[in-house]
Amino acid sequence: MAIQQRSFCPINLALEIFGDKWSLLIVRDLMFAGKRHYRELLQSEEGISSNILAERLGKLVEAGILTKEEDPSHKQKAIYSLTPMGVDLLPVLANIGIWGRKYLPVTKESGANAAALEKGGPALWKQMRSELRRTHSGHGA
Repeated sequence: MAIQQRSFCPINLALEIFGDKWSLLIVRDLMFAGKRHYRELLQSEEGISSNILAERLGKLVEAGILTKEEDPSHKQKAIYSLTPMGVDLLPVLANIGIWGRKYLPVTKESGANAAALEKGGPALWKQMRSELRRTHSGHGA
């Protein structure tokens, strides 16, 4: 993937790939909500538009964070899966959620996942990453 970078700072390089709201929300939905199809991702609570979803999915596939394969049960559908590189974003998303729950006006319900991730800490994250690798590995991850 040709990244137009301004510097070789690892934070800059990472943000060039997944540093926008929609990319991280797509990864969140694959990771925590079990969404795997375009239509499922389109129905996200945040209301992503179809053209932005298509563009971000393409970017995430090109970057190696997701894979896209034909759905064997429906040839007009694709299954999106997290690659090991995508699964390794779990601690990033966990920490963003923990920070948001601590400092922003979330509801108890919307902050429940972040609370569980904070309580479970790195041991839970490691377990979840193993589970995600198993779940997504059957589909090109």
